[in-house]
Amino acid sequence: MALNSAKEIETNVHELEIGVDAKTWEDAIDQAYEKNKKNLQLPGFRKGKAPKAMIFKQYGKEAFYNDAIDIVFPDAVDAAVEEAGLELVDQPYDGAVKEINENGITFTIKVTVKPDVKVGKYKGLKVSCCPYDVSDEEVEAQLNMMRERSARFVEVDRKAKDGDMTIIDFCGTVDGVEFEGGKAEEYELELGSGSFIPGFEEQVVGHKAGEEFDVNVTFPEEYVENLAGKDAVFAIKLHSVKEKELPELDDEFAKDVSEFDTLDELKADTKKSLEEHKKEHSDQEVEEGLATELAALVEGEIPEVMYEHEIDDAIQNFAYQIQQAGMDPDTYLQYTGMTIDDLRAQFRERAETQVKCRLALDKIAELEKVEVTEDDIKARYDEMVKMYEVELSVVENAFPKEQMEKDLKGQKALDLVKAAAKITVEGEHDHDHAEKKAPAKKAAPKKAPAKKSAAKKEDKE
Repeated sequence: MALNSAKEIETNVHELEIGVDAKTWEDAIDQAYEKNKKNLQLPGFRKGKAPKAMIFKQYGKEAFYNDAIDIVFPDAVDAAVEEAGLELVDQPYDGAVKEINENGITFTIKVTVKPDVKVGKYKGLKVSCCPYDVSDEEVEAQLNMMRERSARFVEVDRKAKDGDMTIIDFCGTVDGVEFEGGKAEEYELELGSGSFIPGFEEQVVGHKAGEEFDVNVTFPEEYVENLAGKDAVFAIKLHSVKEKELPELDDEFAKDVSEFDTLDELKADTKKSLEEHKKEHSDQEVEEGLATELAALVEGEIPEVMYEHEIDDAIQNFAYQIQQAGMDPDTYLQYTGMTIDDLRAQFRERAETQVKCRLALDKIAELEKVEVTEDDIKARYDEMVKMYEVELSVVENAFPKEQMEKDLKGQKALDLVKAAAKITVEGEHDHDHAEKKAPAKKAAPKKAPAKKSAAKKEDKE
């Protein structure tokens, strides 16, 4: 196989002429024959049993050309693209056979290649980020959330009020007729939670255990079609009223909810966790800001297909998230009144920024002569093995070495840009010229490799 010629026929589009030698071509024809022989029959022979020479004489080798081309095409194109030193951003297209003779086959294809862009001044970019400081009030709020999760409900003999847990039977009717989903027994309802139809919980407030009463509500206009906007009556039987008891914020609480022995240790750890979370969020803000700034510095004609592929990935990730939330993507579109084109349009601006940013980082890595070592790659693989709790081979299959090297080179280029950036912490006065270096953040893969059976770890509070 050989690259006969390569020429740019329009911006970012090259046409390659590729030759496949006679032996490789003949081997491909033989493979095509083996693939199809079971379906071929000649008089006097059972199907699939006629000699190859007779089949070729009867049908001609030309009958196997299409399958033979499919066989040689992938390897021939890969070799030609590598020889031409091109980086493709889409699948080859408009393939055409130029000649088939005793020397083999020659064909042409068109390929869309990665554009060579220019990048403006990328050192000294200005971005802002949120402050990292954590206040005592934020720590207290986090501890109170932990108290809420550890709360217990104790039965009381008094009228129900907001914050109480009630146990009720209810049966709803519209125009005197029960409707599907409107009936339950011994249902736990926390008053003030807003989990029921507006106006429902407020009418349970003020009643005591043992009372039976009606609740009158109107379903919201955006409710399910058969009930939207309709008046309903719920017959209620209140079985019990329970008051929420929060644990005391002391050392015993710390022991119950964490591995720490004292409240002070828990507070210190909570503050540290909040700071880490803020730093992570702040660094994400910085990187997003730098991505926007870098994208604006890119000069060059970028193939439309690069944007389309980026949008495809965004749609795929979005569909996965929707499914994880228990909704079918098509149902989501129907519910929101959107079309797939509307959804693609929503992702367009971000896709353009991401594509341009990657091109900018690739160019910066080239200009700055950024290198990625074997140790860099090994360290990243080891980190991912630990992160996803899988075997090294799983990570290597999910993220081939060449792709990992490219990703790390881009991350190093981003770190270089970040180190030279002027990062202002929000809330600080401009005249202070306050600048803070954001913590380094490693490039995250687009998706985690498939994880072999491993038990989920419970989140640490």
